[in-house]
Amino acid sequence: MVFKRLLGSIGVGGPAVDTVLNPGPVLPGASLTGEVRLKGGNADFDIEHITLELVARVEAETEGGEQEGVVAFERYVVAGGFRLAEGEQRSVPFSVTLPWETPITELYGQALGVALGVRTELGVAGAKDKGDLDPLTVGPLPAQEAILEAFGQLGFGFKSADLEYGHIGGTGQRLPFYQEIEIVPSPQFAHAVNEIEVTFLAAPGGMDVILEADKRGGLFSGGHDALTRFTVTHDQVTRTDWNAEVDGWVRRLVEHRSSHGTHAPYGHGDHHHGDGHGHRSGSGMGTAVAAGAAGLAVGVVGGMVAAEVVDEVGDFFEGDEEGEEG
Repeated sequence: MVFKRLLGSIGVGGPAVDTVLNPGPVLPGASLTGEVRLKGGNADFDIEHITLELVARVEAETEGGEQEGVVAFERYVVAGGFRLAEGEQRSVPFSVTLPWETPITELYGQALGVALGVRTELGVAGAKDKGDLDPLTVGPLPAQEAILEAFGQLGFGFKSADLEYGHIGGTGQRLPFYQEIEIVPSPQFAHAVNEIEVTFLAAPGGMDVILEADKRGGLFSGGHDALTRFTVTHDQVTRTDWNAEVDGWVRRLVEHRSSHGTHAPYGHGDHHHGDGHGHRSGSGMGTAVAAGAAGLAVGVVGGMVAAEVVDEVGDFFEGDEEGEEG
């Protein structure tokens, strides 16, 4: 028995852990459910805690250039304080609430290229911690889906999505990073805008929508970024003409650039965005969004791009597990 415990302390013959998430995407602010399946090792072990940790692959601007890393942004202790008998199989169900600002990883079932994961830590008394890492799929809130759908209906196209380390100034951002969904302009705005980056900062009562435009520079003026912020409530989804709303937002963004001339009002050197011009969205004309149209996603996020996304997610998890073993 003593020899068995010694083996357990170095990870040999100890308990095994496998976390199984319930199928389907989870929405920001909603419950993530599943179960942690334990299998006892070659001896009895005291389980001190079972902890779930949400992790994300993020990009950060450093002096040496842009680098990628893994950031943990939420932790939940879901069980602990029990003995797992030798060879015992036990299932521990859990239900935890995702942060409202959790990035979305897919739109209309198409992966956006954002890697999120749920890492399970099994704290075992007298033994090396065991771990498990599972991909996390997050779908858009109704308002997020409606806004992205409107961009697609207006002729904008999806380019890419990533997570940027840092905070957007003047907002109530809580996570240490934010998501940027990059879209290319419709022909109507192509003369003035290279691309628009959309960031959602959701909260229980509503959501900030930050639009950042990479502007084209003229013959005697350099291009620069412009930033504006709009606020919507979750109950606006079914009573807003989102095409008209989003079109108005883009026009304000372009006008905002013009009103500031060639001087960039927002700096990026400190990884913070400056304050935008707040605007409370109106209720619009009460036109419901045709969610099934999927204008932004069709023909853009698929084929080769989808395959590359799968590879990126695989690399994310393989690299993380190698890091834990080392």
